[in-house]
Amino acid sequence: MKNNRLLRSFQHAFSGLFHFIRNDRNGRIHINIILLVIAAAGYYQVSITEWLVLLLCCSIVPSLEMLNHALEELCNTIQPEIDPHIRIVKDVAAAAVVWSAIFSVIIGSVIFIPRIF
Repeated sequence: MKNNRLLRSFQHAFSGLFHFIRNDRNGRIHINIILLVIAAAGYYQVSITEWLVLLLCCSIVPSLEMLNHALEELCNTIQPEIDPHIRIVKDVAAAAVVWSAIFSVIIGSVIFIPRIF
């Protein structure tokens, strides 16, 4: 019985992941950028430590985008009309994504720019 619940949990998680990929334009952009980062890391043969840092960035940004997407869906369901409080919630969630993306770009730049030039 516990195995069935665990399996269902994973099924729900992957269902959410596939929903996100199909329905979130920004998420698809992040995933394409991640594929480029992974290809570049392989091409430039980054160190293990650099791989770990890049993979951490590649997990944080889309994870926050997924939470942002889920929060927007919830907010739109709870309050379909424009509401200043809901707008703040959505804006702050989006800001978390942007914040993590900015620092991920900085980290990627520190790792890749010396190798490119």
